[in-house]
Amino acid sequence: MQTSEPQTKTQVLTVGEGVSARQIAYRQIPPATPGAASLFWLAGFMSDMASTKATAITAWAVENGRGATLFDYSGHGASGGPFTDGTIGRWLEEAADVFTTVTTGPQVIIGSSMGGHIALVLARKLIREAPEHAKRLKGMVLIAPAWDMTEELMWKAFPEAARRALIEDGAYLEPSDYGQPYTITRALIEDGRKHLLARQPFNPGCPVTILQGLLDPDVPAAHTRELLTFLNGGNVRLVEIPDGEHRLSRPQDLEKLYAAIAALA
Repeated sequence: MQTSEPQTKTQVLTVGEGVSARQIAYRQIPPATPGAASLFWLAGFMSDMASTKATAITAWAVENGRGATLFDYSGHGASGGPFTDGTIGRWLEEAADVFTTVTTGPQVIIGSSMGGHIALVLARKLIREAPEHAKRLKGMVLIAPAWDMTEELMWKAFPEAARRALIEDGAYLEPSDYGQPYTITRALIEDGRKHLLARQPFNPGCPVTILQGLLDPDVPAAHTRELLTFLNGGNVRLVEIPDGEHRLSRPQDLEKLYAAIAALA
């Protein structure tokens, strides 16, 4: 299928107040039919709305008459603020503000890697604080969901030298296979502990489809399988891709993603 992204105007939403205010860039395409389910994209750590998967789902939405809303977390892409100010709490606040302020009608959330964790804690936040918006969740597609990322995949996995650097220096440069090293801050780790699923039973209130590559070195398949032990509600489906890696952005991976979205939307 065609995956060129349609031209959409980037808009800005102010999130937070005072010194915490930041400018969040977003793009939105309305559905061809009013009331049709739209897509809400949540990117991964150090990714943005110009990524391969974000571009692909936007094109899929247009071709299938669906709406789509994409945004960049603060410190990412076209949004303002330094990356090192970022925390799960800040990015969750941004996701919630964009969802409740910008979107209307039923939504299918698509969360990739860290975006999968943000998707789940966003659903929890909406259920607790904005049930009228939680009712608009039609489904979720989670791609290699890095649930409790800052604790399970960072802090617990870091060598002792990295933990010491975080405690003593407030930051650690983590090597990356995708370019420049990631700057991990102590604030990211400490704030992340306020937003853990912590293996507690959780019903997101909508169907969930998970796509997981079995060759993923960043979010291991065992980590994703464990999510199924406490994510309940009776409608969770795991699709494992034997030769899939972390990004799952090959044409054959994208076809599985489109199929998962279509089944929910």
